Amino acid sequence: MSTASTVDTERREGAFATLRRGLRTMPEFRRGLPATFALALVATAGRVVVPIAVQQVIDRGLLAPGGPDLGLVRTLVLVCAVVVLVTGVAVYRMNVRLFRTTETALAGLRSRAFRHVHDLSVLHQQGERRGSLVSRVTSDVDQLSTFMQWGGVIGVVSLGQLVVATVVMSVYSWQLTLLVIACFVPLALAVRWFARRLQVAYGVVRERVGDVLAAVSESVVGAPTVRAYGIRERTAARLDRSIGRHYRAQVDAQKVTAAVFVSGEFVAALANAAVIVVGVLLGLAGEITAGTLVAFLFLVTLFVAPVQTATEVLNEGQNAIAGFRRVLDVLDTEPDVRDPAATGSALELPDGPLGVRLEHVTFRYAPGARPALDDVDLALAPQRSYAVVGETGSGKTTLAKLVTRLMDPTEGRVLLGSDRAGWVPLTEVAFSSLRRRVGMVPQDGFLFDATVADNVRYGRPGLTDAQVTAALEELGLGDWLAGLAHGVATPVGQRGESLSAGERQLVAIARAHVAAPDLLVLDEATSAVDPATERRLTQALERLTEGRTTLTIAHRLSTAERADEVLVVDAGRVVQRGTHADLVDAVGPYARLHASWRRSSAGTPERVG
Repeated sequence: MSTASTVDTERREGAFATLRRGLRTMPEFRRGLPATFALALVATAGRVVVPIAVQQVIDRGLLAPGGPDLGLVRTLVLVCAVVVLVTGVAVYRMNVRLFRTTETALAGLRSRAFRHVHDLSVLHQQGERRGSLVSRVTSDVDQLSTFMQWGGVIGVVSLGQLVVATVVMSVYSWQLTLLVIACFVPLALAVRWFARRLQVAYGVVRERVGDVLAAVSESVVGAPTVRAYGIRERTAARLDRSIGRHYRAQVDAQKVTAAVFVSGEFVAALANAAVIVVGVLLGLAGEITAGTLVAFLFLVTLFVAPVQTATEVLNEGQNAIAGFRRVLDVLDTEPDVRDPAATGSALELPDGPLGVRLEHVTFRYAPGARPALDDVDLALAPQRSYAVVGETGSGKTTLAKLVTRLMDPTEGRVLLGSDRAGWVPLTEVAFSSLRRRVGMVPQDGFLFDATVADNVRYGRPGLTDAQVTAALEELGLGDWLAGLAHGVATPVGQRGESLSAGERQLVAIARAHVAAPDLLVLDEATSAVDPATERRLTQALERLTEGRTTLTIAHRLSTAERADEVLVVDAGRVVQRGTHADLVDAVGPYARLHASWRRSSAGTPERVG
């Protein structure tokens, strides 16, 4: 989401609307509020006991008609001590409850946001900067956590303190109470204007935090490219620009905060001075006692303190709400690839081998864009191997993503099954059934920062190290495994960077092997590897694909030669289909691709698309 759209959203939706919307997503927080508010009431009520006791000590103890009543003074001091102790316990319990409640609620929010990001389609994730998405689940929620645990405590106690102090002040002197309120009315009106300014300013701040995280993560992940091309200064300059924009956004927000703080300090000083002057005049007129005036000054302090701290609460609150809004925007984004199990109407894939049918399938990456696939009608029989070839941008990868339902067609439908067991539209298949029966090995062979065994176990949780070892040996990878420092317990590093590109693909193939899918989609990645690793990859792939339906995005025509059928994709359409032997002798794109490979095979590795 751009800065402009973020600001527009903030103008449409106020802070309280965001809080109401957010609280609906955090039932854990709502459940903990009643007891927390009860403790806050005890804590705030205890604070006014001291001013009342001061008034009683002065008027009835020290200035008693028959002389000072020390017994009353001792009693009042003892009562104050007990009340202060009870107030301290209440404040402690309130803090603990608020901390526990907010952490429970925010852990749930973070988890729901994280899961929702994974529910979004690949297309949507590619349209967002990853750093921005990460900041919404981490930094923005952290900002909300800080505010709810610090600002929440101060806000709850201050609100209660303000109400109780106002009630007691009005009992002592309605004239002085009206005077204090009159002093703060202009500030209350101004704060609404300041709040709107802060709302917009901190919306930009949270957006800039996402920019910085995106720039940092990109420069860290791309560090080898930065070093290889000597673009360190250019990368640093780009990061500096992101940091500079964040700095300027923070300064702009702090200028508004400083104006609120100065306004609060000025009004507080004015209120104290007015109470002293008018209070003395009322005392001279005999309308209030000396003890009442002293107690009232204590109460004014209790009244003013929440107003002064409100500037900090407002500052942190607008920052937190801006982050909260960004998290809610993620949660409010409707997934365009939905699990039908969520509606209770999901189907299971039919038993037995799986084939694929595409019925008038068209897909566009954006409304009005050129179709990546255009009215494709296709039927793939079960337990056969298919190679999809074509130039770069022809639609091969799009086809694979639709078959695995990483995306849904713009028009038409994709079905899995067989003529014998029946066909089921992918949009009606439960994700649990789909992911269990359909596997994909992507070209990059992504690995998690764990061991070889842990990465293989993503295909089938619960496997022992011995079972993982056996699976690798089934694929003919026993000699490669023996060469690893710690066997299947060898750490692969972040994104698998401790292994070579070919070795990462071997682990990804093993992961697919233990998952044992009935339909396998491969984005072939055997280029740029050494001959020994290529032989291992070829052997492992042959054993992996044996006996199951396989759809391979073939970057090498040698892969197409081994397939049962070849599908040639050009400009989003399947323009040729047949065996390698039939197509290589026919006039068309495949023959041209094959001829091009033959010409280049003597020098560089053969590769198409």
